Amino acid sequence: MQALLIIVLSSLMLSCAMGPDYKRPQTDTEDRFRMADGQSDLPSLANLPWWELLRDEQLQQLIRMALAENYDLQRAVATVDEFRARALVSQTDWLPQITAAASMPAGRKANFLFPGFASPFNYYTVGNLAWEVDLWGRIRRSTEAARADLLSKEENRRAVTIQLVSAVAEAYFNLLQFDLQLDIAKRTLQSWEESVRIAQARLRQGMTSKLDADQFEAERANAAARTAELQRQMVQAENHLSVLLGRRPFSVTRGHSLDEQIVPPEVPAGLPSELLQRRPDLLVAERQLAAVTARIGAAKAERFPRITLTGLLGVAHPELSLLFTDSSSFGVFGAGLAAPLLNAQVLGFQQEAVEAQSKEALAQYQQAVLTAFREVEDALIAVQTARTQRESQQQQVAALQSALKLAELRYKGGLANYLDVLVARRSLFESELALTSTRRLLLASVVQLYKALGGGWSPEMASVEQPEG
Repeated sequence: MQALLIIVLSSLMLSCAMGPDYKRPQTDTEDRFRMADGQSDLPSLANLPWWELLRDEQLQQLIRMALAENYDLQRAVATVDEFRARALVSQTDWLPQITAAASMPAGRKANFLFPGFASPFNYYTVGNLAWEVDLWGRIRRSTEAARADLLSKEENRRAVTIQLVSAVAEAYFNLLQFDLQLDIAKRTLQSWEESVRIAQARLRQGMTSKLDADQFEAERANAAARTAELQRQMVQAENHLSVLLGRRPFSVTRGHSLDEQIVPPEVPAGLPSELLQRRPDLLVAERQLAAVTARIGAAKAERFPRITLTGLLGVAHPELSLLFTDSSSFGVFGAGLAAPLLNAQVLGFQQEAVEAQSKEALAQYQQAVLTAFREVEDALIAVQTARTQRESQQQQVAALQSALKLAELRYKGGLANYLDVLVARRSLFESELALTSTRRLLLASVVQLYKALGGGWSPEMASVEQPEG
């Protein structure tokens, strides 16, 4: 028996697991991102933890609340716990499976130690031992796949975290946009009400026509309608943000206004090769590919015979006091061999299915890489053009404010008609709303770039503790 055990263990040590060993797929990367604007030599924006990128203290408090109470993140954490337990279960396949049973039969004639054999003993304890010799690597590949699944879920938790931080920030910026636009709409509404009052007075004095007064009234009504629309959007934005925080809808406290939010002067993207190491969704796809690659080996090993070492250990004696003495013990050891026969073809089909899954996982990973690079390039161009757009719209607003002042002075002095005031105020209103949207777009684009780069969750940053607000 000892010789058999030595042979089996030697064969196990010399054997190699069946199936392909996982290697990360080759991915061609450029030296820099296409829209990086010559900043590839600077440290990536993603090296910053989120609390250094998003400086609004109230926004930081909301993000901490979301990280503590968001249900999607809680579900992702629970999934990690589940697959960690599954990985531990798979590791126990390496160990011998031991079961024990103790019995005290009611009568001497009615008890049996072994099925089909009468026993004269009233008391006995039996332990069964079974250990599969992983000669073909089935257990090793299964354990490898389970660990890859666990790593995939851990990276998915990181992906959910980054997505949550970004979603809260963008929802907060949307809320600030509606706040500022609502202030603009209310201020414009007051201006139109003043114009209506002046037009009605001039109409009574015969200094203007009914058409002029109606036009001013129509613009006042339009501003009132836009005000109501913005109020609705603001409350709905609060409701959306509340759900991200894991709360029922509530009135969200604001910090700095949209104009006061800090935009980084530079947003370097870093090296494209870093993206493959940093973005958690790419690491999720890669770990999924590694898991299915390992399962190919497990499926191949299923088609080969299984060698199992078995044993039966026990004690039995008619006297309970002598049950655990040397004379009452017994043991039987042996080896078993099981090979697929009628189901061999089915196992072959199962292997083909797993190999097809590996091709699917490879295509999914390659597609995820392309999507990641596209998202980075989209965010880079969005940041660059939003800066230019904001500067141009600021100049436009300043020019329209000056034009409106002149038009109102000329209209009150009787030197211009109502159309000059109407066009100037309408253009200023739309331009101010557009400028507000562009300011929000710039902030959101920086957040989207941060998310696209896998920001804040490199191995170095993941261990950094965020400061309390």
